[in-house]
Amino acid sequence: MKYLSKLTVCGLLLMAAAGCREHVPAVEELPQDAVQFTYVINGDYPLDYYVDSDIEFTNISPTKGTAVWNFGDGTAEQIGDVVKHAYDKGGTFYVTLTIEQAGGEKVQKKQPIMISDIKPLMGINPFEGICEVQTTKVSFNIELPNPKNREATYKWIFPAGTTDAEGNAMETSTERLPGEVKFGNVGSQTVRLQVALDGRQLEEASINVQVGYNKEVPTLYYAVKGGNIMALKLAADAPDDMKIMPFDLGLSSGVHPFNILFHDTLLYVLDCGRQFYFVDDADGVLGDGKISVIAKDGSRLETMISNVGQAAFDDPFYGYIEDKTLYFANRNTGIIPVPLSDRNKMYSAAAYPYLVQHNTLEYYGNGWSYGSIGGCFGKVEGTWYWCKFYNGYGIFRFTDSDILPTATAQGKNAPEAGIALNSMHPKSYVYNPKTGEFFFTLWDEGYGGLYRCPTLADLDGIGSKKANLAPYKILHESGLGLEPIITGKPALYEGTTSEPVAICQLALDETTGCVYFGYRSPGDATNAPSGLMRYNPATGKVETVIEGVEIYGVSINQTPTKLF
Repeated sequence: MKYLSKLTVCGLLLMAAAGCREHVPAVEELPQDAVQFTYVINGDYPLDYYVDSDIEFTNISPTKGTAVWNFGDGTAEQIGDVVKHAYDKGGTFYVTLTIEQAGGEKVQKKQPIMISDIKPLMGINPFEGICEVQTTKVSFNIELPNPKNREATYKWIFPAGTTDAEGNAMETSTERLPGEVKFGNVGSQTVRLQVALDGRQLEEASINVQVGYNKEVPTLYYAVKGGNIMALKLAADAPDDMKIMPFDLGLSSGVHPFNILFHDTLLYVLDCGRQFYFVDDADGVLGDGKISVIAKDGSRLETMISNVGQAAFDDPFYGYIEDKTLYFANRNTGIIPVPLSDRNKMYSAAAYPYLVQHNTLEYYGNGWSYGSIGGCFGKVEGTWYWCKFYNGYGIFRFTDSDILPTATAQGKNAPEAGIALNSMHPKSYVYNPKTGEFFFTLWDEGYGGLYRCPTLADLDGIGSKKANLAPYKILHESGLGLEPIITGKPALYEGTTSEPVAICQLALDETTGCVYFGYRSPGDATNAPSGLMRYNPATGKVETVIEGVEIYGVSINQTPTKLF
């Protein structure tokens, strides 16, 4: 028994040993490139391949022979297993290593290398609090990559109104570091720096300094066509030597941001995307709109809800915020509630059911019909006001109790609140609850522009007669009109004569009672130029705040601040 046990144990050990040998991985000799090389930077900036950097190239080819280097920049070839080269301009170059063998055969390898041109790197030294106009002293720092220690010359260019620390005008400086400065104007102030190395001018560098006002005032946000979201301090008492310029948040306005809404510390941008007028979207896939959420200083951007790849007519066009809910209206069907806390959601009718649709109010077939196109909407004194300007004309008013639980084929009893501006084409409105004033815009040809009714009773008194509009029309301070673009190429470039962009949104400054809006002018002699406009209750006229800019949505952060 003992003998058998010993044999058994020995057999098991041999089997185990054999098993171990079977699982030892074989070493595979992989083929190597006939030509190989490496390169590193000697000296400063070892990770950055700048112009003038001393780059060392090393031949590590298994193929024996003479190493010939071509650096792809038109300079003479070099010979040797270790060579050095510096590029005198930026770009992508192809380094070719050719190995010339004893028998006359040649093998080579070509590899790209990207060289960055030298550019000064600008920074702002830390300071306490915000940069306040005409008060805060700001200093700068720079880093200038200069591998060959070439002679550097500097030219700083400061925005208008800049002074040194003692208050002397500061337009330019040729110092490497110009010392402390103060900015004389509010807004994004751009400081530029031009540097030359041995007379060779480098690419200009710049840095934006966000300069706040010296008092706490509200902030207006507006979306620029083809540009960015901008912010403007609403400072009515700025001294004559101080300009109130806009801040550039550095975030795109989008394609057609007809409405933007400010709530708490966030800006909600409703962008209906490229296709906002009629399109045959039979497959329901042409939607590209979304609602973005932006921090008030532009430091954060999130998506609230997206309609990309869904039906184009379900894109978000206009909006209204109440309590913890954002309501958005699509092109022509209804109003959809979305919790303010939602982020990165995809729209669907199942996930976001309608609050109201065109056929769940008894205006359907009794004032408007299928496909009724909507504009701005919201609540006034607890009643919904909803602008409609196609297949239904006017501001249609209703309460929550007027909303039917199911669709109706045709209404019989219209809501008691009724239709304001019946038979007209209102696009936007705003209500001042402190004064009872109601402002609205029309794009009816010959009646387009901005109107102010002192009371809601005056609004009701207009009825359906355009002749009654005359007492309420507001002109520009120049005496010119504010007729929006509704015909011709400028209007058709963005929409149709039935769906012009016109004046997209009105925003009320609750502190002063001013009403702000973006105006798109026909450009004729009878109307004011396009720009950011403000109705001033002190004069009863519209004033131009910024001329020449084309604007979609506008909104106001009513909380007074010095910056945002």
